[in-house]
This record gives sequence, C-alpha cells and structure tokens, in this order.
Amino acid sequence: MFHPGQQLDYFLAVCSFFSMFFRAGCLSRVAWTGCRRMGNFTSSTTGGLSSTTCVQYVQEVVSQNCVVIFSKTTCPYCKMAKNVFNEIGATYKVVELDEHNDGRRLQEALAQMTGARTVPRVFINGNCIGGGSDTKQLHQQGKLVPLIEQCAPCCAASSSEGSGSGQFESAK
Repeated sequence: MFHPGQQLDYFLAVCSFFSMFFRAGCLSRVAWTGCRRMGNFTSSTTGGLSSTTCVQYVQEVVSQNCVVIFSKTTCPYCKMAKNVFNEIGATYKVVELDEHNDGRRLQEALAQMTGARTVPRVFINGNCIGGGSDTKQLHQQGKLVPLIEQCAPCCAASSSEGSGSGQFESAK
C-alpha cells in the first residue's frame, strides 16, 4: 500500500490533521493521545488548565511581580534576558514553560495576550516589553532601569517564592 517513507509522511499528515481539530476544541482530550513531531508532543495530557485559567494565571503572576520572564530553560534568548536582569541586579520572577505542567497552554495564552508566541516574554510593571533582544536593547539604551524603578509599590518588593536576582521558579 505505502512505501516506508510514505508511511511516515501519511502518519505525520494524520497527526497534523487531528492536531488541528484538537487545537480547535473539536476532539475531546481523552480521545487524543498525541503524536511526536520533532521530539515534542503536539498535544498535552488531560486535566490541564483551561485557556481562560492560563490567561488568569499569567495576569496574576504579572500583577504580583515587577519583572516577570516567561522562559524556557534551553532558550538562548531567555538566557540573554535573565543575564541582563542579573547584570543590573534586578529582582525578577521566572516561569520556565518547559518545566511547567501547562507550559504549552501558558505559551498559547501569552501569544493571545502579547501577539507573539516566542519566548522569552518579558513583563515589567504589568507591561510586556518583548523578548530577549528587546530587553537587551532597552538596557543598552538606558531605558530598562527606569522602567523597573516605575514599578508599583506592590510589585517593587516582591515577596513571592522564586523571586529574586538570579533565582528561578519552575512553577508546576
């Protein structure tokens, strides 16, 4: 019926088709087990946070911390952003999406909220300033520290666990 190479192409096409319907909410989570594509599952496990809950989580974390970095541990641009804040001695909160149970859904919520799906997504005083290159550029222009200094009193002295210069949180 199919040659070996065609079988893989067919399998990936079927997975892509079901993935599209799954993301659109047309398939129940229980019915979809996911398929591998480039080493990652394209779907998630059952029982995760809803899209609305993910947006609320992001809003809550951002409102409670002056500086928040939504990151992935292996991303060089995420490391760049963290290094900038370490360099200036700023307190920040990191949510490592690749270590978070609902990291994929949180990244989708960030895309809805900011218009960009890439990481890092860096927030200062409740506003998304962009990614790693944007953070570095603001610092080089002398605009980053003034943004941090404008933080609301509730955020400037953040007391939540995982906050601090160079301290990372892997919220689960």
